[in-house]
Amino acid sequence: MTDMPLQGMVGHGIAGNSGAPLGVVLEISGSGSLVAFDPQRLAECASDADPAIAMSGQVGSQIRIRVGSTWLLASVRNQKQGRRGDEGILAAIDFLGEGSANRLTGEINTFRRGVTNYPMPGAMVYPASTRDLVAVYAGDGRNAIEIGRVHPTRDIRASLYIDQFLGKHFALLGSTGTGKSTSLALILHRICEAAPQGHILMIDPHGEYASAFRETGLILDVSNLQLPYWMMNFEEHCEILLSSHGDNRQIDAEILGRCLLQARQKSRLSESLGGRITVDSPVPYLLSDFQAILQSEMGKLDKATTSAPFTRIRGRLDELKADPRYNFLFSGMLVGDTMVEVLGRMFRLPARGQPISIMDVSGVPSEITSTVVAMMSRLVFDFAIWAREEKTRPLLLVCEEAHRYVPNEKNAEGSSVGRILSRIAKEGRKYGVSLGLITQRPSDLAEGVLSQCGTIIAMRLNNERDQAFVRAAMPEGARGFLDSIPALRNRECIICGEGVSIPMRVAFDDLEEHKRPASSDPSFSELWSEAGDELEMVQRTVQRWRTQGR
Repeated sequence: MTDMPLQGMVGHGIAGNSGAPLGVVLEISGSGSLVAFDPQRLAECASDADPAIAMSGQVGSQIRIRVGSTWLLASVRNQKQGRRGDEGILAAIDFLGEGSANRLTGEINTFRRGVTNYPMPGAMVYPASTRDLVAVYAGDGRNAIEIGRVHPTRDIRASLYIDQFLGKHFALLGSTGTGKSTSLALILHRICEAAPQGHILMIDPHGEYASAFRETGLILDVSNLQLPYWMMNFEEHCEILLSSHGDNRQIDAEILGRCLLQARQKSRLSESLGGRITVDSPVPYLLSDFQAILQSEMGKLDKATTSAPFTRIRGRLDELKADPRYNFLFSGMLVGDTMVEVLGRMFRLPARGQPISIMDVSGVPSEITSTVVAMMSRLVFDFAIWAREEKTRPLLLVCEEAHRYVPNEKNAEGSSVGRILSRIAKEGRKYGVSLGLITQRPSDLAEGVLSQCGTIIAMRLNNERDQAFVRAAMPEGARGFLDSIPALRNRECIICGEGVSIPMRVAFDDLEEHKRPASSDPSFSELWSEAGDELEMVQRTVQRWRTQGR
């Protein structure tokens, strides 16, 4: 520890708060350091007109350390009072990167991540000014979108690097009521503005985002979604058509697989494909052919089981065909090869100025919602795999309420959706598939999935278990921001990872009313003071309820 009294540092360096030292380096390690701040200097900086300098020394603020001809930028992680009177305030800091020094002003000129040379104990610590932070956050010319303002500055814009943000997945985390849906809509609107020929598919489980993207996107729901049943693979057929459990389910699955393969082989495409058809091949088949094959198999004298499995499958299929809620899967008698049209429409190929499609699954029967989401996610991944021979068209899959579809082992129910989304998280970037996970309960996500997200946007999290889960996924350089997560205001967040230059606290921009999702909370005090039209409202509600339509 240096013997230099902290009070002796006042007045050294360039005139002004940005040029006078704040403290001194005491210890050095690979990722951070221990410094001592002079309380008198911190008090002087607190009244500075520059908001960045006024925050100097506080948890989450940035400081500079001179190393040769470069500045080392660091973030303050924590503080404590020194035991001896001349130690001042002790603080642990995390190194963020280094920048070249302007010869005239001494401020940071250009910035890059990583540390080449470390300071020695006894090196002086200086505050970072707004002009320093402008150079840090300005980036290096990479394509970026602006989403808000860097805290605590007044005018430094917060940017996300599009290629790094999307190329390595991202997660948006926040408790209910923190502005998570509006913030997501803002990010997606900025991406659509920057890439009007993009290809984005969003899974909307509550029907919130249709109002936000009616002008810039395609809205798909059970009323206009045509998702042919024959595009399901064998596992998805099992999840929808089999209702048995245990040993009976294994028997039913074997029968279903045998009949499904024969039905697919009767497809008109069979000859053009050279007979290379499997039970998973997405080729059209007739339900009448499938039922006839099922009936034929049931009538065979040498069948290995009773007729009960055949009856269960046939009964379930008749039930689904008769239920109007399943029309988006089993609609019409004509079966054509519409796979190109379905995928082109869903994935926005071509985009035609509407780069995003909102898949509203709120009207899908709850017992098959996970299967439908799994089917759409698998189609995204399979398409990307088989499109590698072509000029790459990256796809972005955004999944709201991700903890419902990628649950941890404790909450997993064996659905295929968790497996396919986990695979996309681990392998998707190799094939040009980006994944955006949105959740209010990160601790309920599958283990390891969050760690695959290169950029994490953390809004206020009230649950300690969720905070601990995010803390484990955060990189070292962002640890200083973690303690502020429970204290964030609505529509504020901590962003760290590949999509930003350095970890930052951001206040999101305001979004125009017509671009916001329908996710605002009802006002009890206002709505419970009004009267009138109640019976008519109930009648309209009952009508939609009975017809299963909006």
